[in-house]
Amino acid sequence: MGPRGAVARALRVVLGAAAAVGCLGWADGVRAASAPTSEGSELAIVASVQNQAFVNGTPTRTPIEGVRVQVATATGEAVVEGLTGADGTVRLVVPEKSTYVVTLDTTSLPDGERLIDADKGSVTILEDLFSTNTKRVVFFTGEAAERGASELERIAQRVADGMRLGLIIAMCSVGLSLVFGTTGLTNFAHGEMVTFGGMIAFLLNVMLEIPLLISGPVTILAGGAFGLLLNWGIFARLSRRGVGLVSQLVVTVGLSIMLRNVYLFQFGGRTKQLSDYSKQVNLELGPIGITPRDLTTSVLSLVILLAVAGFLQFSRTGKAVRAVSDNINLASATGIDTRRIVRLVWFAGGALAATGGIFRGLDEQVGFQMGSDLLFLMFAGITLGGLGSAYGALIGGFVVGVFVETASLVVPTELKNAPALVILIVVLILRPQGILGKSQRVG
Repeated sequence: MGPRGAVARALRVVLGAAAAVGCLGWADGVRAASAPTSEGSELAIVASVQNQAFVNGTPTRTPIEGVRVQVATATGEAVVEGLTGADGTVRLVVPEKSTYVVTLDTTSLPDGERLIDADKGSVTILEDLFSTNTKRVVFFTGEAAERGASELERIAQRVADGMRLGLIIAMCSVGLSLVFGTTGLTNFAHGEMVTFGGMIAFLLNVMLEIPLLISGPVTILAGGAFGLLLNWGIFARLSRRGVGLVSQLVVTVGLSIMLRNVYLFQFGGRTKQLSDYSKQVNLELGPIGITPRDLTTSVLSLVILLAVAGFLQFSRTGKAVRAVSDNINLASATGIDTRRIVRLVWFAGGALAATGGIFRGLDEQVGFQMGSDLLFLMFAGITLGGLGSAYGALIGGFVVGVFVETASLVVPTELKNAPALVILIVVLILRPQGILGKSQRVG
């Protein structure tokens, strides 16, 4: 089969996958509309207040009665309030689908009780989260799991979580770095390629009830075909017409915004869980707690990264990829089919991004901006490792993941990504070529 036939075949696969994603929002809406509600047709927010304690590392929860919970509009106008019952819950009826702020009155807590996280005494419920008539909110009091752990155990747990995140970032970053190395294109839509993988996995695993062991490889192939489609339909055409890299970069920004809004329209604003491996119990590996699912995805990520490194280092095609990344004109002069290599890189980048989307969806659930949330961490990783270097992306992504999770030991969790972006700035100032990158004379 010739190159055109291969591209046409890939195009058919991607169009089918895209049509499936388009059906996702419709099917989810039908499911939500047809599902009966046991609590009536009125709109309500059910708030629960639970005291959490840890017995031998196992969390136990006890409902707290008589706690006041208030609901207000986004502008602060009071709507309704109530007290929790014996089961620790209160049902608060709201007049319409809108954005509400649910606040727990900490002064009404029993003596000696306090929220685990003082910053989470209020929860904002966006209007588009009312996919059903009832929205549930839970407030936890008591001691956090890490509060009773030693400092060494906390550090060990964060390092382990960072290694998990780093492996996913590294896997997603390789394709981004290779595309930059072979074409010079900085692809700001790469995060949406990660999201594409997560959403196709959700469609196959949840909507069509196909086990993840079967739907996972299909999703990876669809991700690779999606990468081929972007190259064939947009960027290869722009390159042939002589459009500059800066203009193509602007195109990737617009493509990212468009895809993100398409995902939001079809998928909705709330995150959703994959069906398989959703209920897991932590394995205790010394001071580290990890679920069998997360341990498996970490091992698979490491195996995939080692396989990619081995392919680039020892295979003939992998050497051709590295040659094109180093100097595309010289590689073309030696007889390498650079167009075929670029297509291969786009396919591999899409497949790796889709794999990262599956693993991230298992870890953090699937959402319309799951990939865009990782995008700047990926850029920080490939900048640290060396722009255009696949090996640099592996090392840089791993280091950034560990740094992000361990940073939460000294900064608020909401700001844990900020130190990674500081790394991006510092590296660009002190060593622009990164750890494995080569300095080049310009001009």
